[in-house]
Amino acid sequence: MGGTSSTRRVTFEADENENITVVKGIRLSENVIDRMKETSPSGSRSQRHSVSDEELKRRVAEELALEQARKESENQKRLKQGKELDRERAFANEQLTRAILRERISSEEERAKAKHLSSEFYKVTTEQYQKAAEEVESKFKRYEFHPVCADLQAKILQCYRQNTQQTLSCSALANQYMRCVNQAKQSMLEKGG
Repeated sequence: MGGTSSTRRVTFEADENENITVVKGIRLSENVIDRMKETSPSGSRSQRHSVSDEELKRRVAEELALEQARKESENQKRLKQGKELDRERAFANEQLTRAILRERISSEEERAKAKHLSSEFYKVTTEQYQKAAEEVESKFKRYEFHPVCADLQAKILQCYRQNTQQTLSCSALANQYMRCVNQAKQSMLEKGG
């Protein structure tokens, strides 16, 4: 059974049933026997094996070629997909780089604009302050005053100190001082101050 071939002779006998032949106690159908009879001549059998081997080799070669073509096609697809992914990545990176650059430029412009506005605001505020200060100063002039007739005033005080008991002796100086003060008043009124 199996791998070793038997040297015994097989004999065929017809059974009562027309379609069954008994081969040494094994029952076979007519179809199996016909197939066995067809393959029994040794010359045609070896020829069939060589034809089958050639056919088999051809089929194997075709299948290998098809498999190789399929693998090649898959490799081409993968390569194409890889290139497409690389292009998409490069495009995405380029877009990202551009977006970052635009954002930096925009940020820098905003910073420059804010700096300019800040300096403008400072300038305007300073100008407004100066203007307001000048207006206030012009409305509320500081008057610089010098004592009127200061030399006569000093002489009168000295005279009163020296003549504490005789104040009338300083009256001439007092009259001079009064005239000097009245002249200063008149002068101020004429100037508009």
